[in-house]
Amino acid sequence: MLRPHPAVLRHLVDEYEALSAAVAASEQADLSTRVHDLAYTLCVSTGTRDVERALEVAHQWLATVPPPARETTPPTVTERRMAAPEPA
Repeated sequence: MLRPHPAVLRHLVDEYEALSAAVAASEQADLSTRVHDLAYTLCVSTGTRDVERALEVAHQWLATVPPPARETTPPTVTERRMAAPEPA
């Protein structure tokens, strides 16, 4: 079975858990629709039929993946130190 990219799976899990807590606290219908969409996507991504099981599987998979490395950007031209020209 193909597995989703860990960053994508982490985002799905984080968003689902945050929104499901918000829905439980506020009963907002617009958030509820997104929670159902996320639950479906998690189930499809993990090959399960129940969102609780999907979360268990997702957490198991994410536990086996090393934490994401911090993104580093190369220095800009102004940040680079240029070698001083040698006198002639």
